[in-house]
Amino acid sequence: MNRVEIEEKVNAFLVDELEIDAEKLKPEARLKEDLGVDSLDLVDIVVIVDKTFGFKLRPDEMKGVATLGQFYDHIASKMA
Repeated sequence: MNRVEIEEKVNAFLVDELEIDAEKLKPEARLKEDLGVDSLDLVDIVVIVDKTFGFKLRPDEMKGVATLGQFYDHIASKMA
């Protein structure tokens, strides 16, 4: 799966599952401040990533992930 496919899948579940406005989904968007992702949303994201990409995210892995672009990169690195 390439980076574009990862971005499309991530964006789709952010819009469909977390009801985030698609207009806000830019790589520089900050997960908490710009997209409103909270700790409960992170639990949903962990489940969705497991179902969509086939691996589990650990909470400590998300500590350095502040932007949507960093989130895409993190998933891409796990898929490599």
